[in-house]
Amino acid sequence: MLRKNNIRMILVLLPILLSGGIGTVSAQDLNVKELLFEHLGDGYSWHITQWGDHEISIPLPVIVKSKQSGWHIFLSFHLEHGEAYRGFHIAHEGNYAGKIVEHDSSGEEIRPVIDISLTKNAAAGMISCIVLLLVIMPLARWYKKGTIQPAKGFMGAVEMLLMDIQEGVIKECVGENYKRFSPYLLTAFFFIFINNLMGLIPFFPGGANVTGNIAVTLFLALCTFFTVNVFGNKAYWKEILWPDVPIWLKVPAPIMPLIEFFGIFTKPFALTIRLFANITAGHSVILGLCCLVFITASMGAVINASMSVVAVFFICFMTFIELLVAYIQAYVFTLLSAVFIGLAQAKHETHQK
Repeated sequence: MLRKNNIRMILVLLPILLSGGIGTVSAQDLNVKELLFEHLGDGYSWHITQWGDHEISIPLPVIVKSKQSGWHIFLSFHLEHGEAYRGFHIAHEGNYAGKIVEHDSSGEEIRPVIDISLTKNAAAGMISCIVLLLVIMPLARWYKKGTIQPAKGFMGAVEMLLMDIQEGVIKECVGENYKRFSPYLLTAFFFIFINNLMGLIPFFPGGANVTGNIAVTLFLALCTFFTVNVFGNKAYWKEILWPDVPIWLKVPAPIMPLIEFFGIFTKPFALTIRLFANITAGHSVILGLCCLVFITASMGAVINASMSVVAVFFICFMTFIELLVAYIQAYVFTLLSAVFIGLAQAKHETHQK
């Protein structure tokens, strides 16, 4: 049987591993808010863990253009511990907190003219794209061969998931032109699903909060926005600009056309916030539960041990819930996108009175 000290050590280490390596933290200097934002936010390096006072991280390339000195390319480890390099440093407070800045002639912090550095979320997105290709391309080659027998093993599971989204969501929601939009919708589903799963892996190359980054969810929503409105038919635009409602709702004050027009922009906004909020909330809850172990460290061995057991239990429970949420959020984004595209493709009938 394990001794009490060993059990306590396991209870302390397990939430750390599940959270992606918070590092060596004492209860006195633990800032929960700062820790949450650090793990949920983006960064110029990929933090792995912390061993004592030494931080283990993967440096990423910094690519910036200064107004005074032009282009600079270097690795992010030069900017660690608040150090300045070539006139650049990472701001710790103010409007540019967490971003690379430089000083202008008056000594004020300003952003570089161009900053196209490879950040943690961008690197994680690239890794997810590689994983996506490794998952889908074998199935695509199998289809290209025209094999009659169904795929087996992992490739069979991917095919089952793909066909479920294709037949149960895209075909049902988009209508007869569903094949035209299947490539985008299937790509969006698998990209979101894989990134959600990668975000739950507590070690490299997982742990990045890609789909919890509002810039990523906004880009995905804009892809749906342009697909809906660029490929929308005449009936779709007629329902927006001249809807089939009583004339007094359109003339002299265009009440309904204005409502329908603003509805064009509320749809991608809803897609953006829904995905961003749900993924970020799940990660925040898990990280918050991990902090309980350290927050209660100064309250005595009994309270700390009991709260560690509670924290580990709920962390495991929330992790399983997040696995379900990873699929649900990808499914919901694809479903809503397919519904919006289908509404833009539908042929509306005008009812004569």
